[in-house]
Amino acid sequence: GKGGKNRRRGKNENETEKRELVFKEDGQEYAQVTKMLGNGRLEAMCFDGVKRLCHIRGKLRKKVWINQGDIILIGLRDYQDAKADVILKYTSDEARNLKTYGEFPETVRINDTVTFVEDGFDEDIEFGDEISDDDEDDVDNVSIHNFCVIKYFIA
Repeated sequence: GKGGKNRRRGKNENETEKRELVFKEDGQEYAQVTKMLGNGRLEAMCFDGVKRLCHIRGKLRKKVWINQGDIILIGLRDYQDAKADVILKYTSDEARNLKTYGEFPETVRINDTVTFVEDGFDEDIEFGDEISDDDEDDVDNVSIHNFCVIKYFIA
Protein backbone atom coordinates (compact mmCIF):
# COMPACT_ATOMS: atom_id res chain seq x y z
CA GLY A 1 0.00 0.00 0.00
CA LYS A 2 0.79 3.72 0.12
CA GLY A 3 2.40 3.89 -3.32
CA GLY A 4 5.50 2.50 -4.94
CA LYS A 5 9.26 2.75 -4.76
CA ASN A 6 9.34 6.45 -5.61
CA ARG A 7 7.62 7.31 -2.32
CA ARG A 8 10.24 5.43 -0.32
CA ARG A 9 13.02 7.21 -2.15
CA GLY A 10 11.84 10.63 -1.01
CA LYS A 11 12.26 13.96 -2.79
CA ASN A 12 15.61 15.20 -3.99
CA GLU A 13 15.99 18.47 -2.09
CA ASN A 14 19.60 19.36 -2.92
CA GLU A 15 18.84 19.87 -6.62
CA THR A 16 18.72 23.66 -6.54
CA GLU A 17 21.88 23.84 -4.44
CA LYS A 18 24.87 25.18 -6.39
CA ARG A 19 27.55 22.54 -6.67
CA GLU A 20 31.17 23.23 -7.36
CA LEU A 21 32.20 23.05 -11.00
CA VAL A 22 34.09 19.80 -11.54
CA PHE A 23 36.97 19.86 -14.02
CA LYS A 24 38.34 16.74 -15.67
CA GLU A 25 41.32 14.94 -14.17
CA ASP A 26 43.70 12.34 -15.57
CA GLY A 27 41.82 9.43 -17.08
CA GLN A 28 38.71 11.55 -17.52
CA GLU A 29 37.31 13.30 -20.56
CA TYR A 30 34.44 15.60 -21.45
CA ALA A 31 31.92 14.23 -23.92
CA GLN A 32 28.62 15.08 -25.57
CA VAL A 33 25.87 12.47 -25.74
CA THR A 34 25.10 11.51 -29.35
CA LYS A 35 22.69 8.65 -28.79
CA MET A 36 20.82 7.08 -25.90
CA LEU A 37 21.00 3.30 -26.18
CA GLY A 38 18.85 2.36 -23.19
CA ASN A 39 19.78 -0.16 -20.49
CA GLY A 40 21.98 2.43 -18.77
CA ARG A 41 24.17 2.90 -21.81
CA LEU A 42 24.75 5.73 -24.23
CA GLU A 43 26.97 6.69 -27.12
CA ALA A 44 29.02 9.84 -26.63
CA MET A 45 31.43 11.83 -28.76
CA CYS A 46 34.38 12.60 -26.53
CA PHE A 47 36.17 15.90 -26.98
CA ASP A 48 39.39 14.04 -27.77
CA GLY A 49 37.67 13.01 -31.02
CA VAL A 50 36.82 9.41 -30.12
CA LYS A 51 33.27 8.02 -30.09
CA ARG A 52 32.78 5.83 -27.03
CA LEU A 53 30.14 3.57 -25.53
CA CYS A 54 29.43 4.91 -22.05
CA HIS A 55 27.84 3.20 -19.10
CA ILE A 56 25.80 5.25 -16.60
CA ARG A 57 27.08 4.38 -13.14
CA GLY A 58 24.70 3.27 -10.42
CA LYS A 59 24.90 6.52 -8.46
CA LEU A 60 23.44 8.42 -11.43
CA ARG A 61 20.91 5.85 -12.65
CA LYS A 62 17.28 6.95 -12.14
CA LYS A 63 18.46 10.06 -10.26
CA VAL A 64 20.25 12.04 -12.95
CA TRP A 65 18.46 11.88 -16.27
CA ILE A 66 20.78 12.16 -19.24
CA ASN A 67 19.51 13.22 -22.65
CA GLN A 68 20.90 13.49 -26.16
CA GLY A 69 23.18 16.50 -26.51
CA ASP A 70 24.05 16.72 -22.81
CA ILE A 71 27.63 17.41 -21.78
CA ILE A 72 28.96 14.72 -19.45
CA LEU A 73 32.21 13.88 -17.70
CA ILE A 74 33.36 10.33 -18.35
CA GLY A 75 35.99 8.15 -16.79
CA LEU A 76 38.12 6.33 -19.35
CA ARG A 77 38.95 2.67 -18.82
CA ASP A 78 42.62 1.71 -18.93
CA TYR A 79 41.83 -1.68 -20.42
CA GLN A 80 39.07 -0.69 -22.90
CA ASP A 81 39.50 2.50 -24.88
CA ALA A 82 36.15 2.19 -26.64
CA LYS A 83 34.18 2.10 -23.38
CA ALA A 84 33.84 4.61 -20.57
CA ASP A 85 31.79 5.35 -17.47
CA VAL A 86 29.63 8.43 -16.95
CA ILE A 87 30.84 10.19 -13.81
CA LEU A 88 28.58 13.23 -13.83
CA LYS A 89 26.27 15.26 -16.03
CA TYR A 90 26.82 18.99 -16.41
CA THR A 91 23.83 21.32 -16.37
CA SER A 92 23.59 23.67 -19.34
CA ASP A 93 24.87 26.52 -17.14
CA GLU A 94 27.88 24.49 -16.00
CA ALA A 95 28.60 23.47 -19.58
CA ARG A 96 28.49 27.12 -20.64
CA ASN A 97 30.91 28.03 -17.86
CA LEU A 98 33.31 25.25 -18.86
CA LYS A 99 33.19 26.52 -22.44
CA THR A 100 34.01 30.07 -21.37
CA TYR A 101 36.94 28.71 -19.34
CA GLY A 102 38.21 27.18 -22.58
CA GLU A 103 37.79 23.58 -21.43
CA PHE A 104 35.79 22.64 -24.54
CA PRO A 105 36.70 23.02 -28.21
CA GLU A 106 34.91 25.95 -29.88
CA THR A 107 32.92 23.63 -32.15
CA VAL A 108 30.86 22.28 -29.26
CA ARG A 109 27.29 23.57 -29.28
CA ILE A 110 25.55 23.81 -25.93
CA ASN A 111 21.82 24.31 -26.38
CA ASP A 112 19.15 23.65 -23.80
CA THR A 113 16.68 22.08 -26.20
CA VAL A 114 18.08 21.43 -29.66
CA THR A 115 20.97 18.98 -29.60
CA PHE A 116 23.82 19.17 -32.05
CA VAL A 117 22.88 15.74 -33.38
CA GLU A 118 19.52 17.02 -34.60
CA ASP A 119 21.22 20.00 -36.22
CA GLY A 120 23.31 17.58 -38.26
CA PHE A 121 20.25 15.94 -39.76
CA ASP A 122 19.12 19.14 -41.47
CA GLU A 123 21.95 18.86 -43.99
CA ASP A 124 20.79 15.44 -45.18
CA ILE A 125 17.25 16.57 -46.00
CA GLU A 126 17.07 17.87 -49.53
CA PHE A 127 14.12 19.92 -50.71
CA GLY A 128 13.10 20.31 -54.34
CA ASP A 129 15.05 23.53 -54.89
CA GLU A 130 18.36 22.14 -53.68
CA ILE A 131 18.57 18.92 -55.68
CA SER A 132 21.49 18.59 -58.10
CA ASP A 133 20.96 18.85 -61.88
CA ASP A 134 21.08 15.07 -62.48
CA ASP A 135 18.06 14.41 -60.31
CA GLU A 136 15.91 17.28 -61.57
CA ASP A 137 14.22 15.46 -64.45
CA ASP A 138 13.33 12.55 -62.13
CA VAL A 139 11.65 14.96 -59.76
CA ASP A 140 9.69 16.58 -62.60
CA ASN A 141 8.53 13.18 -63.86
CA VAL A 142 7.32 12.25 -60.41
CA SER A 143 5.41 15.49 -59.92
CA ILE A 144 3.82 15.25 -63.41
CA HIS A 145 2.83 11.66 -62.65
CA ASN A 146 1.31 12.66 -59.30
CA PHE A 147 -0.50 15.54 -60.96
CA CYS A 148 -2.04 13.20 -63.56
CA VAL A 149 -3.16 10.79 -60.86
CA ILE A 150 -4.75 13.61 -58.87
CA LYS A 151 -6.44 14.97 -62.00
CA TYR A 152 -7.75 11.48 -62.76
CA PHE A 153 -9.27 11.19 -59.29
CA ILE A 154 -10.92 14.60 -59.50
CA ALA A 155 -12.39 13.89 -62.95
